[in-house]
Amino acid sequence: MNYFKQVILGLIILSSTSSFAQNNYERSMQAMIKGDYRTAVTQLEKADTKTPDNAKILQMLGYSYFQNGQYEKCIETYSRLITVKPTEVSAYYYRGKARLNIANDPKESLNSMRENFYTASIKDFTKAIEINGEEDTQMFQNRGLAYKDYAIFRSYKAKKKDEKTACIALFNNSISDFQRVLTMQPLRKDIIDWVAYDKAQIASLK
Repeated sequence: MNYFKQVILGLIILSSTSSFAQNNYERSMQAMIKGDYRTAVTQLEKADTKTPDNAKILQMLGYSYFQNGQYEKCIETYSRLITVKPTEVSAYYYRGKARLNIANDPKESLNSMRENFYTASIKDFTKAIEINGEEDTQMFQNRGLAYKDYAIFRSYKAKKKDEKTACIALFNNSISDFQRVLTMQPLRKDIIDWVAYDKAQIASLK
């Protein structure tokens, strides 16, 4: 079973204890099973208030925020989880995805923080890969996408040779991660297409 499916399944089937603000916790589990993440957020926020810095509640709350598209709250919650449990792979992974989604949001196009979201996203995926210690296609795919999107962002204003060289390096990093995915899943047409896209972008910068 895929690692991240295991994480979510584990969150859903966790047995509640008295330390979890039991009623809110149980209601949040029921809501997550139904895919009702808005209700899950409401219940988990109450549980978080009653039992702050509980790793399992923070993990479920961060994931529910992510599913609701509440990316800034997702980032904040997973950052709290990392403080409590620094080796939690899913915290880095979903915080990275949330940061990448914010960076790619058209509303962020004029935000001076956009580049910081790209670089922070890449760092999160890299940390998740480092901690996980296994070849996981989702991790490499998402870091590859982050490298690609960051390279595209920087290429728009790349005029000088060194700026173009930096963009090419990012596209090459993207290709490298995509190739790792293809090593494990060689028939992934979407990944093959992204590799071709990266190579075309590199050619345009030379």
